[in-house]
Amino acid sequence: MASVTSLSDSVQQHLASALSATLPEAAGADPLLRRSDRADYQANGILALAKKAKANPRELAVQVVSQVVTGDVIEEIEVSGPGFLNITIADRAIIENLAARYADEAGRLGVPYAEQPGTTVIDYAQPNVAKEMHVGHLRSAVIGDAVVQLLEFTGESVVRRHHIGDWGTQFGMLIQYLDEHPHELDHKASAADTAASGEEAMSNLDRLYKAARKKFDADEEFKTRSRRRVVDLQAGEPHTLAMWQKFVDESKIYFFSVFEKLDMEIRDPDIVGESGYNDMLAETCRLLEESGVAVRSEGALCVFFEDIKGPDGNPVPLIVQKSDGGYGYAATDLSAIRDRVFNLKANSLLYVVDARQALHFRMVFETARRAGWLNGDVKAFQLAFGTVLGKDGKPFKTREGETVKLQDLLDEAVDRATAVVREKAEKVGLTEQEITENGRYVGIGAVKYADLSTSAVRDYKFDLDQMVSLNGDTSVYLQYAYARIQSILRKAGEARPVAHPELGLAPAERALGLHLDQFGENVLEVAASYEPHKLASYLYQLATLLTSFYDQCPVLKAETPEQVENRLFLVDLTARTLHRGMALLGIRTPEKL
Repeated sequence: MASVTSLSDSVQQHLASALSATLPEAAGADPLLRRSDRADYQANGILALAKKAKANPRELAVQVVSQVVTGDVIEEIEVSGPGFLNITIADRAIIENLAARYADEAGRLGVPYAEQPGTTVIDYAQPNVAKEMHVGHLRSAVIGDAVVQLLEFTGESVVRRHHIGDWGTQFGMLIQYLDEHPHELDHKASAADTAASGEEAMSNLDRLYKAARKKFDADEEFKTRSRRRVVDLQAGEPHTLAMWQKFVDESKIYFFSVFEKLDMEIRDPDIVGESGYNDMLAETCRLLEESGVAVRSEGALCVFFEDIKGPDGNPVPLIVQKSDGGYGYAATDLSAIRDRVFNLKANSLLYVVDARQALHFRMVFETARRAGWLNGDVKAFQLAFGTVLGKDGKPFKTREGETVKLQDLLDEAVDRATAVVREKAEKVGLTEQEITENGRYVGIGAVKYADLSTSAVRDYKFDLDQMVSLNGDTSVYLQYAYARIQSILRKAGEARPVAHPELGLAPAERALGLHLDQFGENVLEVAASYEPHKLASYLYQLATLLTSFYDQCPVLKAETPEQVENRLFLVDLTARTLHRGMALLGIRTPEKL
């Protein structure tokens, strides 16, 4: 099915025709249409046009109104103040437009695809091998996954990349210890499920890391052997590489168990860690040096920037290769850009990375631009995110001052949510299995929504009590709105959702209908700007309008059978919109709650 033209686009077209008929030189001008509390829409563009044409804005507005065709989409249009246009949409147009969205068999609710889709490589969810994931990994994973869903929904070809930390000097220590204690990573039993297996994998890694670190700090001979191992690893010595692979495989078991808890799909081929670019590092350095983008300084290969200076006033360089010949993060990140641009043919590179790494990425992107790897056809963007804070407004830590483990945090969220679900279980007739399942959906949804409803660049407070509350801007409030509609549809008996354009609409019906019509515009805007918090805001407003509708417009006890059908149609489309919108944020909507 073709996409559905939104009511605002239809009004825009009507106004554009009237403007060019009144003022031919105004063809193509933006009427500056927006939603208004004085009418359905207000157009403010005439003031600027009048100034440009040296005309009286109110007189020009009156002339434009005389050219507007009313009756089909526009019910009424009037001039307000110095030259604003207040526009009321016809009730029939609202329902006909929503009926077209409802009839979309593809389940897209009439949402169009982006006009010029391309290929985006998105770098997100970047845990480290042999290390436990903590609350700091949450935001990259949750924000990245939502942006992937949004971009794919708008027709973009998305390549996912999980740039895991799987290389570096610490692996010499770990590999040497494992070589001397070969059974440290043996699983005690074959775990029945991924979660148990993941917890055991992390327990093994954690135990091994602590033991290796203790021996490394206390035993000089072991320290020497460990450093030789780093050289063997970088040289690709087969036995050392095989040991390293054991760490990667064990860590992946753990990663997959955490991402499964987060209700996120992480595919093995998408995991291309730091090690994946090893073979490109020397060539990256050669290309930068030969082109003059990078220069040798005290033995190191550096890129300098006039506008980036340290506290002493001297330029801060990006070090691509150290004086001892080793490679840092810059060489890996620049090699990844080459791979993503020339092999994966990306138009956009998106990095969902902590805001504290902004300077590093600014220098990396500028270096790639100077080298010609990024240009007008390929853009790179860091979707920077802020810090997760505790209730006290300080970085989120345990009472002992430790970084909060992500697995523990998710388990607690599910426990809290399950308790909330259990309180209402008897009233809605939930089975024990449904309580467990819904508790997971509500708990994980609460964590994701708290993150996604905040602008990524801002810090946010992690408050589980608030997150699982049925009141306020929470995912539970939205999930409950969806479940409430499903309850109404189950109780409707023989009555079915049917659109009735001939019926007049109450104010609450109009407000709900006009907001439903804006879903497609919102999704395209959010995907283009990488701002999932704006979709969360739209969905919260939709649930709020639904609550007002419930209060003012009885559904099953409406005055006529046609009104019952029309209101069932409105709530069913609201449920479908909530379901689709929440899915784009990576959040489930249970049928009963």
